Amino acid sequence: MIKIIEQKDKWKSVLESIQDYDFYHTYDYHLFSKLKDEKPILIVYEYEDIRIALPLLLRKVFDTPYYDATSVYGYAGPISNNLDESFDNSKFIAELNDFFKTSNIITVFSRLNPFIKHQEVILKNLGEKPSSGDIVAIDLTEDIDIQRSKYSRRTKTHVNKSRRFCTVRSTNDKDEIKEYIEIYYENMNRVNATKSYYFDVEYFYKLIDSPDFESEILVIEHNETNKIIAGAMFIKTNNIVQYHLSGAKDDYLDLTPAKLLIDEMRVKATQEGFSILNLGGGLGGQNDSLFSFKSSFSKNFKAFRVWKYILNQEVYNDLVLKQKVNSEETNFFPLYRHK
Repeated sequence: MIKIIEQKDKWKSVLESIQDYDFYHTYDYHLFSKLKDEKPILIVYEYEDIRIALPLLLRKVFDTPYYDATSVYGYAGPISNNLDESFDNSKFIAELNDFFKTSNIITVFSRLNPFIKHQEVILKNLGEKPSSGDIVAIDLTEDIDIQRSKYSRRTKTHVNKSRRFCTVRSTNDKDEIKEYIEIYYENMNRVNATKSYYFDVEYFYKLIDSPDFESEILVIEHNETNKIIAGAMFIKTNNIVQYHLSGAKDDYLDLTPAKLLIDEMRVKATQEGFSILNLGGGLGGQNDSLFSFKSSFSKNFKAFRVWKYILNQEVYNDLVLKQKVNSEETNFFPLYRHK
């Protein structure tokens, strides 16, 4: 049986019954991430003792009677309990497709989460699941010294230097959080980030205040100037810590403070009993300078996959044609939304 949940309390109840989820699956994160014309939904499938939950953002397709479903930024995809690698998903497929078709949903897109079990088993024979590069994780179940031994020599040197000149700490201070947000924007300006990375100020505070997950802000203070020179938000859910949004002041980049932030959370999260610190990947899944920075901490790479599913190929092709999109120029999905 398929049911659709839109209420926060019921959404939270489903996640807690499954237990194996990340903050990207929560109602609050979907609410904070959605655009004006998008609606968060949680598709819940239940059969005997099996439960599968798939969070999506539903939106109208232009001036048509159709809808499509998309993903929050990050790592979402389906979550489940009481199934294993031998799971036969044929009944799930039939009921899911029936919901999509009766709801006039023509495409579905989701960014999958490599730390959540059985996602590819659940989505077997449902569209495509291409790789979008690798992401870097630190295995926090290993001894702290073993974790550090996997740093590159250069990163060890940078962390040591940062610790000599700086102090890193957790903060709830309003003025320091404001400084952290300003530093984040400064960082985005420096790297010429696209508009989508310029989250409004309220977004930060909503993440910090949400009861659905634990957000922790680490800041770095320069010991001589007593200025906050860098900060990062880490979000903790179940056994996973996500490195979410960070920045460093231009004038102090020689101290590589971002590396100290990651090192500090690695130690802290290990002591608190978490299993994974996910650093993410390169920009758009590329093997770029950002990926090189992250991979200097760990060679524990996970394939990052996305799910692309077309339910009505005829309507899809017609929309692509009307939008005059050349499919050979981009792998954007769905193509008819490419600008």
